[in-house]
Amino acid sequence: MTSISEIFQTFGPDYVERFTESMPPEHRKAINAIMACRTQQAGISYYECAECGHPCLVYRSCGNRHCPTCQHHKTRQWLEAQISRQLPGHHFMITFTVPEKVRRFIRSHQRLAYAALFKASSQALKKLCQDERYLGGDLPGFFGVLHTWGRTLEYHPHIHYVVAGGVLATKNGLSWHSSRIDFYLPVRALSKIFRAMFRDEMQVAGLLDEVPPGVWQAGFNVNCQAVGESSAGLKYLAPYVFKVAISNNRIVKVENGAVTFRYKKPHSERWRYMTLQVMEFIRRFLQHVLPTGFMKMRYFGFLNPNCKVTIETVSALIELSYEFTIASSKMELEPWQPMLCLHCGGKLKLQAIALANGMLIRPG
Repeated sequence: MTSISEIFQTFGPDYVERFTESMPPEHRKAINAIMACRTQQAGISYYECAECGHPCLVYRSCGNRHCPTCQHHKTRQWLEAQISRQLPGHHFMITFTVPEKVRRFIRSHQRLAYAALFKASSQALKKLCQDERYLGGDLPGFFGVLHTWGRTLEYHPHIHYVVAGGVLATKNGLSWHSSRIDFYLPVRALSKIFRAMFRDEMQVAGLLDEVPPGVWQAGFNVNCQAVGESSAGLKYLAPYVFKVAISNNRIVKVENGAVTFRYKKPHSERWRYMTLQVMEFIRRFLQHVLPTGFMKMRYFGFLNPNCKVTIETVSALIELSYEFTIASSKMELEPWQPMLCLHCGGKLKLQAIALANGMLIRPG
């Protein structure tokens, strides 16, 4: 037993029975989905070999965004969609975090607080980009993903942004203002603006009195890291985009009602190990389940699909801003590997899908 699905299948019913009265509905939904993943309860895909005609039955994935088994396919699809949108030039990864004292409050008001984190951090970036001392433009381009966990599954909400290394100025025509390769914006200034804007959001929501007062003197930390040209940035961020609280390959063993998993401390490559009672492990995992329908990934500025300035225009402006040709490589992905027959090695062809509700669907 070394997967989240197996842990949930074995111990999930007991967890639900113990905490059913206080369990949020999205937690129960996640438990049920992960328990059913790659089992008959999730449905069956029926394949047939195009060469020898041998049948093959494959249990379907649950598709839940918190299931580690289902994220590789989504990551691949996201990368394929981004290849056509790659920009030349350098990029940065900017991470916004909140003080430990405010985390309990955020966990109690997840939908509102997560939205406020996105709004405060993105507005901080946009505002400081306009400062003539730094970039002096009004339209940056970046996208971000919300994460809520640390390496040992503790609650630690933060947002990762990948930011193009410059900003568009649109007031007098279109021009590209490039940043330095190793510096985008001052993180201390970003931190102060981020904190002030998050405070304003809590005041508008009428929740300011519920936030521990000492929070506003603590650090709303911002970290900025250069990640190179676009394809390097995409490869760097890809594991973060559809990452879940813990992957199956980090689970070492489950025995005597306890789960042992491995983790690394920041700035260390040495594996460490932690053992938690299985009920505590499930509790820590479930606290990272997002509110139903909440968008954990968002696009801003000229990377927003609704922006009137096209990616092609931005790419051309970036190229024109350099006095030399930018060496930028297009990301190439390994081709999808077709499913093959175990008997003759022929390609399998999908014949029908039996859904969990009993409905049978045939291609075409």
